[in-house]
This record gives sequence, structure tokens and C-alpha cells, in this order.
Amino acid sequence: MTTPRDDLISWLRDAYAMEGQAIELLETQIQRLENYPEALPRLRQHLEETREQQQMVEQCLARLDADPSALKESAMKFTATMQGMLHALSSDEVLKHALGSYAFENFEAASYCSLMAAAETVGETEIARTCEQIMRQEQDMAQWVWEQLPHMTEEYLRRAASGAEAKR
Repeated sequence: MTTPRDDLISWLRDAYAMEGQAIELLETQIQRLENYPEALPRLRQHLEETREQQQMVEQCLARLDADPSALKESAMKFTATMQGMLHALSSDEVLKHALGSYAFENFEAASYCSLMAAAETVGETEIARTCEQIMRQEQDMAQWVWEQLPHMTEEYLRRAASGAEAKR
């Protein structure tokens, strides 16, 4: 039987691995995004935020005398690599990345909302505040992606119709 503290540690390990996955996804998107340069500054900014988020989660684990799970992180990074490869095979790679990013950012935000509640339940208010801060960053990024989708779709369609490289 696990305790709420055990669950919090397990979920923080998941979050640490999830941030590793996000780093891989963002690095792939940035590296492959050629024809949509207006998106690059925000993606680079979020990549730095994501690296900081992973460090913040690691600090939360240390506060609980726990370490990240190398196995979970490896599995999540592998998933990110596979997702990037599958998107690269699509003729509309840029849109697949955008749609995946929107879903992933919302998944991350929901994860941190749950972590925040778990931390509060266990009496770890500092961890709860950290999770709330990260949750808001993920919500902001999801909102930015949402706002970009119409423009990116229109630009993709315009480029594809004119015979220009539109994929990425």
C-alpha cells in the first residue's frame, strides 16, 4: 500500500520524465522548423522554460529525499523521438507538431494541477507553489499554440498550393 507521499514522489518522477520528453519534442521542432520562423522565438523560450521546469521538479524530488527515475525518463524520451520521426514522415509535419504540442501542453498543465493538489494534501506547500508556477507556464504555452494554429494552417495551405516547401 502506498502513502500519499509515495504517490507524490512517483508523480513527480513522472513529471521529471515528462519534461525530458518535452525537451526532446521542442528540440526536434526547433531543428526542423524551416519555413515558419515567426514561431521560433516562442519555441526557444519555452525550451528554456522547460529545462528550468525539469530542474524545479528535480528540486521538488530532492526536497522529498528522492531522485528522478532514469527508466521513466528514458522511456519518455524514446516516445518523443518516435513521435518526431512519425511527424517527419507526414507531408504536413508542421501542423502535426503544432497539434501534438497543443495536446501535450494541456496534458502537462493538467498533470501539474494534479501534482499541486497532491502536494497540498501532503502538506508540501512549497512543492504545490512550484507546481502551480509550472502549470501556468504550460497553460500559457498551450494558449500560444492555440492562437498560432489558424495562421500556421493558413500559411501551410498557402505554401502547399503555391508549390513551396510547406512541410516544415
